[in-house]
Amino acid sequence: MQRYPRDMRGHGPTPPQAKWPDGAKIAVQIVLNYEEGGENNLLHGDAASEAFLSEITGAQPWPGQRHFNMESIYEYGARAGFWRLHRMLRDLPITVYGVATALARSPEQVAAMKAAGWEIASHGLKWIEHKDMPPEEERAQIREAIRLHTEVTGCPPRGWYTGRCSMNTVDLAAEEGDLAYIADSYADDLPYWVKAGGKDQLIVPYTLDCNDMRFAIQAGFTAGDQFETYLKDSFDVLYAEGQAGAPKMLSIGLHCRLAGRPGRAAALKRALNYMAGHEGVWFATREQIADHWAATHPPVSAPRPSEMDKAAFVEAFGGIFEHSPWIAEAAHDLELGPAHDSALGVHSALARVFRSATEAQRLGVLTAHPDLAGKLAQAKRLTAESSSEQASAGLDALTDAERARFTELNEAYTAKFGFPFIIAVRDHDKAGILAAFERRIGNDRDTEFAEACRQVERIAELRLLEKLGG
Repeated sequence: MQRYPRDMRGHGPTPPQAKWPDGAKIAVQIVLNYEEGGENNLLHGDAASEAFLSEITGAQPWPGQRHFNMESIYEYGARAGFWRLHRMLRDLPITVYGVATALARSPEQVAAMKAAGWEIASHGLKWIEHKDMPPEEERAQIREAIRLHTEVTGCPPRGWYTGRCSMNTVDLAAEEGDLAYIADSYADDLPYWVKAGGKDQLIVPYTLDCNDMRFAIQAGFTAGDQFETYLKDSFDVLYAEGQAGAPKMLSIGLHCRLAGRPGRAAALKRALNYMAGHEGVWFATREQIADHWAATHPPVSAPRPSEMDKAAFVEAFGGIFEHSPWIAEAAHDLELGPAHDSALGVHSALARVFRSATEAQRLGVLTAHPDLAGKLAQAKRLTAESSSEQASAGLDALTDAERARFTELNEAYTAKFGFPFIIAVRDHDKAGILAAFERRIGNDRDTEFAEACRQVERIAELRLLEKLGG
């Protein structure tokens, strides 16, 4: 048994209807990262200077030394950039990702955030890398971040974003915080639920593309109009999807020391004015989005196929391929994961086993199928699935003449091919089934064997769609 933990399916081809307030076509969510004073610095007990997200191209940490230029760039964010962005955004619902130690070193900025009614979420204790941090050390930092955040702002955070996170971050944050959401994901345009920290945890994913950080990396923006155009294009695509009935969320990430620079601030202002000029735009904090999603789409507890033990899996899916539980037994041993927790996902696993089986094994599956409108049907000895399927096409209510024709064709077909005629009856009506019967009986055996196998897979797919939904 192998299990693949990553979720490559997500909401699937038909995402849930967001139902944003007042029928909004898009939710626009602006994050202002407040990291200045929480970055790597010898003054903060770190081993080297900061090297990430600044105007210094190719910056490297300076072990054991302070970096005057780097420090002054971060100081610009607190001293000037924050206030420029605050003046621009103070009438909008903004979420601040506040590094706890940075907030503690900036009381006037915190007061301004609160006066504007902005949500202040936690951005961790320090703006440092966590990938190599032992889990218990990271847990201790999360606890201290929540404690300090509460002390500085007056209330605990309801949102969390570490950013430079580890593989343990989401679980640890879910365990330690009473959080409406965690944002350490870039995996979707809509919120989604995960099991983390032993409970259902809402994820409100963030962005690294609609993010001014791209001014500070080599594969990024060099001019404000590039950022502006990218934000507008992203908005236009998501707005059009909302107009078509599938509203999404646009996240925009800002940093005081980056977007707070005049040339970039001008581009940001033009982009936001453009968005505000459209009808049906919901500007919201991440907290508001999380609360709306939790109320509209609460977590659903249902058995997940990829998490079932073998006995439960075979009990649930052993009859999908007619009288062939060995297919479900083998499928359970494949590398299953969240992408298989749907009708098409389970079908993929079962069909792989069927397709890789020997010809004799596949023939056994074919011969396990009953004749259409045959003696088993008349004796009411079909499986529940076969009985329902045949009834759906009216094969349980044949005239004498129709029954005689089916009997004649069944006998001729089985005598020629050595297995019964198989067709996904839910895809056809009675007349269509008879027409296919009379057409396919003229095939050679190899052609008909391949067609019968395709029909078996289609029958299995339809059974799973009925059982699990889309």
